[in-house]
Amino acid sequence: MTSSPGLTPLAERALALIPEGGRAIVGVAGSPGSGKTTLARSVAHRVNELADAGTAVHLPMDGFHLANATLDALGRHDRKGAIDTFDGWGFAALLQRVLAETANPVYAPAFERTVDEPVAGSIAVEPGTRLVVVEGNYLLVDADPWTRIPPLLAESWFVATPEEERMRRLVDRHTRHGRTPEAAAAWARDVDGANAVLIEASRSRADLVVDGTTGLPAGDA
Repeated sequence: MTSSPGLTPLAERALALIPEGGRAIVGVAGSPGSGKTTLARSVAHRVNELADAGTAVHLPMDGFHLANATLDALGRHDRKGAIDTFDGWGFAALLQRVLAETANPVYAPAFERTVDEPVAGSIAVEPGTRLVVVEGNYLLVDADPWTRIPPLLAESWFVATPEEERMRRLVDRHTRHGRTPEAAAAWARDVDGANAVLIEASRSRADLVVDGTTGLPAGDA
């Protein structure tokens, strides 16, 4: 996703969702390669430019990947990224804490691609944080425990990107992280592609659809 003229309006939209004296969570969903991470990170950054520094924080779901040793034990390492390879219950519980605990820091894990593992306590939601921009594949999926997430969101956005562009981005990503071009294409098709079928079906539950190639609301793209 390139620098978008829609970024400031999206940041202003997010700021308007914050209750007086409180905290809001905006959820950004989308399939692998859609650009949801870029959008969520950029919106949080723009909010901090428009408001006080530290107003917003980006919180990715990827920190709740199950550890590789756990995936090996479950026989699911070759499908890493599928819905059952995340600690969905832990993720939902963390978001509940984010809303309930505003007097103390709430620490969340992040996913470190260099080691291909989650790293605990990497992200701090400080007491002064008023907006948390959460992003992940399965935020709007109609299955437990993911159904616990939408009621916690002030608003949900879905990043929609044409499949051809998503596949191009995914092959590039997987190649940069060490796979051969052939293995990267196979993973994008067989693993990411299978996950996208479930994720794309959740698009209609979003409050707003954002074009993943422009960063604009889909109706304005």
